[in-house]
Amino acid sequence: MSLDRKVLICLFLLFMWMKAVHAQMPTPPSSQTSRPLTVDRDPAPSIDPDTPAPTQAAPDAIHSVGQIGKDETGRYTLEADAFEVQLNVSVTDFSGYPAVNLTKTDFRVFEDGVPQTITGFRHEDIAVSIGLLIDSSASMFDKRAAVEKAALDLVRLSNPKDEEFLVDFSSKAYIDADFTSSVDKLQQGLRYVKSTGGTAAYDAVMASSTYLSRHAKNTKQVLLLITDGEDNASRTSLQEMIQKIQGMNGPVIYCVGLLFGQDTDKVEARNSRALLEQIAEKTGGAAFFPRSLKEVDNIASIVAEDIRTQYTIGYHSTNPPSNGGYRTVHVDAVGPKNQKLKVRTRSGYLAKGTPRASNQ
Repeated sequence: MSLDRKVLICLFLLFMWMKAVHAQMPTPPSSQTSRPLTVDRDPAPSIDPDTPAPTQAAPDAIHSVGQIGKDETGRYTLEADAFEVQLNVSVTDFSGYPAVNLTKTDFRVFEDGVPQTITGFRHEDIAVSIGLLIDSSASMFDKRAAVEKAALDLVRLSNPKDEEFLVDFSSKAYIDADFTSSVDKLQQGLRYVKSTGGTAAYDAVMASSTYLSRHAKNTKQVLLLITDGEDNASRTSLQEMIQKIQGMNGPVIYCVGLLFGQDTDKVEARNSRALLEQIAEKTGGAAFFPRSLKEVDNIASIVAEDIRTQYTIGYHSTNPPSNGGYRTVHVDAVGPKNQKLKVRTRSGYLAKGTPRASNQ
């Protein structure tokens, strides 16, 4: 037998041996396995500014909307360009109905008052990662049934490919259900909610934003905050919370203030309303103040529709990201026959110097 033939036979036997060994190796556990929902997990440690985030993290202040595609599971994905600012934009007429047939040329974007050139434009019902934040302070006890129904109905009305996690907060914040698309699992998580203690809404929002940035599957991210009073237990201030969220390009936040039954002239009620409106305005969301529990469920349908009909707009800033700093953002839109429209998006973002590419 020739030497070349012997070498080929040896290589073939080595290949077959390696294949057999590989087949016997254990399959690594899936990273998507849900953690037990019977154990509440306090996300508060993620509030600490020095806690490092995993590298797979979170969306930067700058993202791409240039390409929307589908992965092998059918999930919509955004392919990132590290130098494109991403805006989620809600547009309605002055009657409150979504304006859904606009084109790229109908929009104008300004950063710090300077016109920007739109480089990415999509109007797609893409998958969203949503955090449901429910106030579980003692004063919420008699409101829980209506609030829980609204939260679950929001999920039912959302894109079936969305993922949600559930947080309840009083003096501390706890995750009662990790990311899931199952209404049943979220309903199970609601059973862990206990109405007691004060209201640490700012801590809960900041911790949940960090949790979204580290663990969410989707680039588009939302928080729904439901509370009935002014924050009285957080370790951080409203301004610190907003700055931290803007620095991480945090989620769009929708706020529901259950302030009915309170004297609207009282300082606390006025403060609560103003603070929730500021959170929503700074992040591109909206604040709602129902007059009774009967209206809460309708708000869930409004929020679901708003999320699913948003436009995604991208632009390359004329101010290089390497300059850093906070930049204000403003978007205008006109409809057919120069119809005036109401446009809502985040008020600005914090450029981080050298941006990182997104893993989405």
